[in-house]
Amino acid sequence: MTEARLTVTLPEAVWIGDVSTTHPDTTFTVLTAVPDEDVGFGLVRLTGPDIEAVLEDIEGYDQITELSVLQQADAQATIQFRTTMPLVQLSARASGMPIEFPMEIRGGEATVDVTGPHERLSELVTQLRNFDLPFDVEYVQERLHTSQLLSETQRELVLKAVELGYYDTPRECSLTDVADAAGTAKSTCSETLHRAEESIIKHFVDDIPTPIESDQRISAPE
Repeated sequence: MTEARLTVTLPEAVWIGDVSTTHPDTTFTVLTAVPDEDVGFGLVRLTGPDIEAVLEDIEGYDQITELSVLQQADAQATIQFRTTMPLVQLSARASGMPIEFPMEIRGGEATVDVTGPHERLSELVTQLRNFDLPFDVEYVQERLHTSQLLSETQRELVLKAVELGYYDTPRECSLTDVADAAGTAKSTCSETLHRAEESIIKHFVDDIPTPIESDQRISAPE
C-alpha cells in the first residue's frame, strides 16, 4: 500500500484556486467533496480574517451553481456548494485513487493526501497532468500491514510483554518473568523480542514522511 502527499497548484480558472490566491490569509478546508459527471458537490470550512469578502467573491463565479452558508462566525464559515469544475476530484475519480479528507487549500495550492496501490497513484499523476494541474510530491512511502511486520511468535511475545508491563516505565516485570509466562527460555525470549523490536523501530522510522524534490518515485507516462 502506497501513501503520498501532493501539493497541487490550482489554476486561476478554477474558482477555489482563484479565490484562495486572492485571499492568501484564508484557509479553505475541504471537509468532503463528491464528483458527479462533470459537476461536484462539496462542504468547505473557511477560516480567515475577512470571511464576508471571501463569500462575496465566491458568489461571483459562474462555476458555483449552488451555494449555502451553513454556519458563519467572525473568522470562520462553513459552506456547501455545487461547482462545474471539480478538477482535483475528477482526477481522483478517473484514477480510482480516492482523496483523503479533510483537504486543505491555501494560496492557490491544495494539499492532497492519498493511500492506495502504487499503480493507482501513477494513474492519479497521469490524470492530474491530463487536467493541466501542476503538482509537487511532498513524500511517497510504502505502508506494511501489521500482520506482515512480525511473525506470529514475535507478535504473541510482544503482546505478552506489554500485558505484563515489561515496556512500562518503570518496568513491572523482568525478562525472566516474560519468558516464564510465555513458556520459553530466557535467551530465546530475549532474541525474539530484540528481533521484533528491531522490525517495529525500523518500520516506525521508515514510516516517517521524507520530503522529496520531485515525482521521481512515481512512475507514470508523460
